[in-house]
Amino acid sequence: MDEQRRQILEMLAEGKVTAAEAERLIDALERPRPTAHPGAASHPKPPPRYLRVVVQEEEAPGADGASRVNIRVPLQLLRAGVRLTSLIPPQALTRLNAELDKAGVPVDLTQLRQQDIEELIEHLADLDIDIGEPGSAVRVFCE
Repeated sequence: MDEQRRQILEMLAEGKVTAAEAERLIDALERPRPTAHPGAASHPKPPPRYLRVVVQEEEAPGADGASRVNIRVPLQLLRAGVRLTSLIPPQALTRLNAELDKAGVPVDLTQLRQQDIEELIEHLADLDIDIGEPGSAVRVFCE
């Protein structure tokens, strides 16, 4: 029993409130409370579903402004990848880790856990990178 309910029941036992008043107080405790202050958006931002990479060339006279690169990677692919690593035999994971390390990618696939990926995806929700390169613009973001 939480502290507030206990206090209401104690007030009822001491005769400080009537049974009807205690019932109204307990009902008020059970009602959902707004978490945001009034005027704030009532709908929380949905979690991101895609990692997007867009590279656009600078506008040239007569150009149609088309993107050179427009990649949309489902974040579900990351989740699936972590689940798939559990199906790879340990010897293969060891060889894969060695090859990744030789290529300069210090990732230990035996240490990947689902909760780590969920935390990564949560942080990706805030990702928005704009890079202005001569002749093109690069943008990486989640949607």
